[in-house]
Amino acid sequence: MSCIETIQAYALRSIGIGERLLPRSDFTLCEQFTLIGSGLIWNIYFGAVALFFGFFLATGVAVARNARSRWIRKPAEWFVFLFRGSPLFIQFFLFYEAFVLLPKVGIDINLGFVEITAETRWLTRAWLGAVIVLFLNTSAYAGEIFHGALRAVPRGEVEAADAYGLTGWRKFRRIIWPTMLRLAWPAYTNEAIFLFHATTLVFFSGFPAWQQKGDALYYAGYFADKTFNPFIPYPILAGYFILLTLAIIAVFGLINRRLNRHLPQEQRRRIRLRLQVIR
Repeated sequence: MSCIETIQAYALRSIGIGERLLPRSDFTLCEQFTLIGSGLIWNIYFGAVALFFGFFLATGVAVARNARSRWIRKPAEWFVFLFRGSPLFIQFFLFYEAFVLLPKVGIDINLGFVEITAETRWLTRAWLGAVIVLFLNTSAYAGEIFHGALRAVPRGEVEAADAYGLTGWRKFRRIIWPTMLRLAWPAYTNEAIFLFHATTLVFFSGFPAWQQKGDALYYAGYFADKTFNPFIPYPILAGYFILLTLAIIAVFGLINRRLNRHLPQEQRRRIRLRLQVIR
């Protein structure tokens, strides 16, 4: 099988399109690059969905943590404490075990005027259950980042908003929230990178790979086990994640430039890739 034929057969295998059977022997570099790259689709899916929805929950957590009422502030503090204080791998395991204990036929919810059945069987699948865990985990970390930035918003900007008559939601949307994002964005970029790296834990936790359709690490592990040589598939995997990290830095750098567009050139905070040799 030529390399072009290999790409056609395995490029979308991780999402159920193409050849079903994995190669068994005489593995080529093309097969390893193609299958590991195919598995990366799942890593991108896990990270992108969790990051998108986690952004909004993290904003709510940050606002709640800054609230004066204990009934609003304390639940947010405990949420952040629990998800930042426990390992992500353990969270995957506990949530999977909890989802397994739910009735497979669903949970009946009586709303008074109508009774609906909430599906639960999909929660044990990685495409939903693992995304929920990643979504909650990144919301806790990003919520703490946004909370720190929210407390660092210059008081002068808030007082200026009050002087212009801005109050409530309008003041938050037009003054506080943009400034909070501008201050938090470099740290939030690091959280996004860590989140995408953490997606490699999904199929090593309780959530199984369905019909051998796993992520990039799943296929890298498969080739390492079959060839007894981890020095080819794992560097390929690392190379893919380095490219993914560069893409994240580029996209978040454009957003950062947009957030700082009103500032003088010398005051803009740039996101740069720096190779750190000594930590």
